[in-house]
Order: sequence, then structure tokens, then C-alpha cells
Amino acid sequence: MVTLKGEQIYLRALEPEDLEFIHTIENDESIWELSSTVTPYSRFLIKEYLEHSHKDIYEVKQLRLMITDYNNTAIGLIDVFDFDIKNRRAGIGILIYNTENRGKGYGKEALALLSSYCFLHLDLHQLYCNISETNEASIKLFENQGFKRIGLKKDWNFQNGKYTNEYSYQLINNVH
Repeated sequence: MVTLKGEQIYLRALEPEDLEFIHTIENDESIWELSSTVTPYSRFLIKEYLEHSHKDIYEVKQLRLMITDYNNTAIGLIDVFDFDIKNRRAGIGILIYNTENRGKGYGKEALALLSSYCFLHLDLHQLYCNISETNEASIKLFENQGFKRIGLKKDWNFQNGKYTNEYSYQLINNVH
């Protein structure tokens, strides 16, 4: 079984050629609220990040993979963050960047592939994510992949002059 290849997409390590795509995403103010970003990133910083992206997840406690179709077109990014080996858990985040690529099953497939990878190869017990209560597409995506809503953080994020709530979701690997 190949855990990072699906029917429509595959997940791959970041490459130097991804610089412009990542630079575009990181500097798109319309999605900054998804990652709590408030400042732009320079090409230099992203180039440095790409040069170090080969480091082991056990060392840097995170993993960012490119979501790519079989024409090698970049569709989005999927991240493992806050990798906690002692408690065998990690956070997960996903972005399908262009709106024309949303609703085609790419996110569903990428999330399923990465979840399987985390459970099979990283031997994690659980994955979690945090989603704004206004992000209905992400809520639907994660719930359809078996993530359970476990909590609500009231007034958690300050966006566009007002506070918004954020849900916590969790997926437990019951195979162990």
C-alpha cells in the first residue's frame, strides 16, 4: 500500500520549484486568518524554509507536504504540526488554494492519505485540528473524515474587527 498516493492526487515533499506557489499562499491576505498570519513572508525566508524542509519530523516537529495532481500541478498544502512523540499526537491543517479546485474531492483525499500516513508510519494515536466556526467547508471536510468536535473556544480569534469562536476536532486511531 502506498500511503501518499491517491486516485486524483498525491502528497509529496516540498521542492525548490514550489517557491512561487508557497510565496503566493503565504502572502495572500485573504487566507491569513486560517494560519493566524499577520505579516508577509519574503521569497528569501521561504527559500530558506524550503532549503531546510528536508529535516526529519522528529527533529523539527512538523511536516509540510504539497498536494499535487498527476500532471504535477500544485493544488494546495497539507501540514502536520505540533508533532508530540511522547503523547503520540499532532495537529493537522490543509489548504486547497484555488477556489476552482475546491469541492472536487482533493481535500478529502489528501486528508485521508495524510491521516493514514500519520497512523501507519508515524504511529500516532490521534490527530487534531482547530477550525473557525465560520469555515463551513473545513468543518464538513474534517467531520466527513471521522474527526469529532470536542470543544469550542469562545472569542478565540480576532478577525476583521470582531472575535470569532473556534472548534477543536480530534481523530483517535482505534487500531492500537
